[in-house]
Amino acid sequence: MKKISISILMLFCFLSTAIASDGPGMPTLNTNPSLDVIVTRTTPLLSFKNAEGGALPKIYEVELDLSDSFNSLNLRKFNLPESNGLVSALQIKQNSPLVNKKHWMWRVRAVDANGHKGPWAVSKFYIDSESDDHYSGFQRVYPKSVKTSSGSNPEFLIDYSDAGLNSQWRASPPGPNSEWIELDLGESKEISKIWLLAEFENTDGWLTDFHWLASNDGLNWNKIHNANVKNSNTYRSILDFAPHKARFWRLKITKFKGYAPALNEIMLFTQAQPEIPNIPTQPYVLVIGNQRNGFTFTRLTERISELEPKLAVVQIPFWKANMAMYNALPNKPVAIILSGNNANYNELPMFEYNGEYELVREAPIPILGICAGCQMNAFAYGYTRVHSMGWSDISAMRPQQNRTKINIEIKDPIFKKIPTPFIAPEIHGWAIYSLSDNYEVIAKSDYIQAIRRKDNMRYGVQFHPEIKVSYNQAVPVLKNFLKMALERAKN
Repeated sequence: MKKISISILMLFCFLSTAIASDGPGMPTLNTNPSLDVIVTRTTPLLSFKNAEGGALPKIYEVELDLSDSFNSLNLRKFNLPESNGLVSALQIKQNSPLVNKKHWMWRVRAVDANGHKGPWAVSKFYIDSESDDHYSGFQRVYPKSVKTSSGSNPEFLIDYSDAGLNSQWRASPPGPNSEWIELDLGESKEISKIWLLAEFENTDGWLTDFHWLASNDGLNWNKIHNANVKNSNTYRSILDFAPHKARFWRLKITKFKGYAPALNEIMLFTQAQPEIPNIPTQPYVLVIGNQRNGFTFTRLTERISELEPKLAVVQIPFWKANMAMYNALPNKPVAIILSGNNANYNELPMFEYNGEYELVREAPIPILGICAGCQMNAFAYGYTRVHSMGWSDISAMRPQQNRTKINIEIKDPIFKKIPTPFIAPEIHGWAIYSLSDNYEVIAKSDYIQAIRRKDNMRYGVQFHPEIKVSYNQAVPVLKNFLKMALERAKN
């Protein structure tokens, strides 16, 4: 028996050595920033999923350049050790910012303990530090119908629910030399921004050359100036152009990757301020729905009413939230609560959240962010402060003994009647990695679980205090916040 055990051990060691000798694989650059995102700080946090394989410990070589050849005078080189988790990150230092309003190429490769170097993973991002300073000025325009030159399920293109990000239209192969998609708005409307999304994981179907046309009768078409793209190499596009009013909008696709063009979503925008919601005269909470379709991920509004019957609840979608809307409310809410969502930020037009960032930075009332709402507190001060963890923490799918235990780091009234450590429902794959100086961490597990702003009544919790399950020990967090907000409104 002992000889067999030794033989098995030797075989395991041999296999481990053989795997390690192959060297490390390629890291994955899809956590944050992913391909072509708009980075809103000149000192971004660059995170990536660790490479598999290779002998431990591993380090990573990271290079940034304004040139895709990585040999210009702007080349930056860094070395960093691999983190203990699934994701490693490089923080660009304040005293050495990147050039603003430029496309930056970046690449990463792993080097293992034996000196074996893995392949480079390459990506790019654009820095615009002013792009999230204010409400974007755009509101959605919903098409009444869509038709395509070929293919099935064109309705997926205008499905703006979260599920719509995973559904796709694809033209019929091999098809003609060009394909088209036509949107009918029902009436003539002024459009000045268009968002296009394809599938990130699969380049097959990506559009490379295309342009937009508009018509008021569906017969006579005019080409839209500055709404054309050539030699694209990304899965999403944001087109800005002079306002143009028309009922019918046609995307003409003239070149693509793979055997047939494919898209997940098209969204049109017009320049406008959101309307003012109807609000009650009694005290109320304003809930910002952060789901892709503007709703909440959980039954948040219902739970607020249960925990604090004195408060009414008004819910609006995130793209209708901004300071101008807040200032126009004749009766201000006692608090704002930012909901969670279940979408991947890499697949969202993040400029739609600019108005919510304004509220986080400027609203003079208490704010509580839950899950994605927690992350909005960090996003308001820089897009790359939040990143994919490389795994999903979903408490309901884990055995009781393996559920995340959360430790309270700083005593705060919001944790009244909550033990430490405590367990709460978790449903997320993204988390805050770093905070601006005006925030501090008040609870954590292996990652940041709760934050507060030092100079105002701002809170964020990564977990879900509103979910009704037997193991949720964090229910008092929501109840405490509502009571604190009511007390503050009385003074």
